[in-house]
Amino acid sequence: MGNWTMAQAITDGLRNELKANEDVLVFGEDVGNNGGVFRVTENLQKEFGEDRVFDTPLAESGIGGLAIGLALTDHRPVMEIQFFGFVFEVFDSVAGQMSRWRYRSGGKQTMPITIRSPFGGGVKTPEMHADSLEGLMAQTPGLKVVIPSNPYDAKGLIISSIRDNDPVVFLEHMKLYRSFRQEVPEEEYTIELGKADIKREGKDITIVAYGAMVQASLKAAEELAEDGIEAEVIDLMTVSPFDVETVIASVEKTNRAIVVQEAQKQAGIAANVVAEITERAILSLEAPVLRITAPDTVYAFATAEDLWLPNHKDIVEKAKEVVNF
Repeated sequence: MGNWTMAQAITDGLRNELKANEDVLVFGEDVGNNGGVFRVTENLQKEFGEDRVFDTPLAESGIGGLAIGLALTDHRPVMEIQFFGFVFEVFDSVAGQMSRWRYRSGGKQTMPITIRSPFGGGVKTPEMHADSLEGLMAQTPGLKVVIPSNPYDAKGLIISSIRDNDPVVFLEHMKLYRSFRQEVPEEEYTIELGKADIKREGKDITIVAYGAMVQASLKAAEELAEDGIEAEVIDLMTVSPFDVETVIASVEKTNRAIVVQEAQKQAGIAANVVAEITERAILSLEAPVLRITAPDTVYAFATAEDLWLPNHKDIVEKAKEVVNF
């Protein structure tokens, strides 16, 4: 077992797949000798060579086109977008090509591409680096969208993503890269895509979250427990397609729910989760399903970031509002 950060766990997952399958290639801006902005690919080029782990020009559209070509020649590309705010530069390749290829070819060809990218707030990045754009991906049929919340899950999910035959957008929250450590097996293991995990059992209210908001939700659940409210915390892990069955089963037990995301209220995937809950479990609900989100504005500058982002206190307040409805 290794006591690893999330960055280290992802590195080990990448190493595992590079070692297990020579068709796996890792590439992007500065991922080679520098090991990426956050050093997630550190030393992989030294271990596997410049033909397997390599730098690309500063051109996201070119990175996406290269990934498509490699996928069509039986490779398993792992492309990195240096920050997910730059996804617009490669959006045609992702949403217009990768996502449609299996359907377009009548199931004869697949797009086993993993799109890795850091995102998320709380670390005072420059403008257009921290935006939560997972909603754009989740609204694109043909893509799977995975967002781990801890080191253990991150390793198992990155291995599963690389082995998947469909394009997977794998988003890595920057604040989680090195904020805490966790015991992670050094051997390979996988975590099934499309399955949620109950991080904390509870009976009074269901809290659905993903990414960094899982950690905020767990902290909120501890505070709520001090007031006699036992919250069940669900980590979606895969936000598209998300595990509706696990969410509904929890809501039918607790009869109340809130959904937490870092993205703006009009963005992210919280609205879709709320819609599924109300469509499938309306007769189990004893209160409206509420959301905890960022405001519907462009992402705040670093000086106002802490005020703009949702936090565990916001979750506690909203949970109490639902319980006391």
